[in-house]
Amino acid sequence: MTRVAVVGAGAVGCWYGGLLARAGADVTLIGRPVHVDAMRAAGLHLSSAGFDLHVPVKADTALAAVAGAELVLVCVKSTDTEATGRELRPHLAAGACVLSLQNGVDNADRLARELGAPVAPAVVYVASEMAGPGHVRHMGRGELVIPEQLAGRLSSESVVALFGRAGVPVERSSDVAGALWSKLILNCAYNAMSALTDLPYGELVRQPGIAQTVDAAVRECLDVARARGVTPAGDIFEAVDRIARTMPGQRSSTAQDVRRGKRSEIDHLNGYIAREGERLGVATPVNRALWALVKALESRER
Repeated sequence: MTRVAVVGAGAVGCWYGGLLARAGADVTLIGRPVHVDAMRAAGLHLSSAGFDLHVPVKADTALAAVAGAELVLVCVKSTDTEATGRELRPHLAAGACVLSLQNGVDNADRLARELGAPVAPAVVYVASEMAGPGHVRHMGRGELVIPEQLAGRLSSESVVALFGRAGVPVERSSDVAGALWSKLILNCAYNAMSALTDLPYGELVRQPGIAQTVDAAVRECLDVARARGVTPAGDIFEAVDRIARTMPGQRSSTAQDVRRGKRSEIDHLNGYIAREGERLGVATPVNRALWALVKALESRER
């Protein structure tokens, strides 16, 4: 049985960790005391359109609980990447396969520098939220994209098979960088505006002027990607439209963070595009404005 540790038992980590545990994997979820206490008492509460159940899982607040895990899923916020890597390093088993299931395009590299070990980026497409202590609610999608080759004892084929038994579709890609940039652009299109309006995607796109603002933000992102020599995967504009169709009731993770008075990942989304645009001489006024407005909103909410 594959031993799996999920570092960051939030909406993403609990969803994938819970599905793996439901399918029989040996899963340890590492997170905050409020969730760990609830999971120890009653298991992880998984809610979706197809089921509502409690799954027995191991849960801990200490990163030392990652010891011995063959597969480590890092699901912490981009703002916590370096600190998590430093604390995780002494507990990581030799040959462990580490996957970064995080927003942004540079987390795997940042985490690898702190761990002194390879980290594979994974692209995550899921709509989920923590509905309460130890309770994750799924609203749509759930697929992953991983590299064709992984470092460590586990092959990409075995990781695909492991997730497949849990009902999670996983695509192996030779261009995960392009897929990461596509996901970054989707986040830059919606996350800030969902936070600023506190609206879910389906309702957001029906508001006057939003479609034009989304389009402008996306085009700036594409300009920055082009200047970096990156080709985002797929049809970006179709993917942007699909998000609102497939996740109409979802509020962005940025909106959820702002609601809770937490620091969001906006510095690693629209803020990243603004910084890279400045470095490369590419104008990004829309992304810079969205970043600045969310930062101001965060300051007010805190």
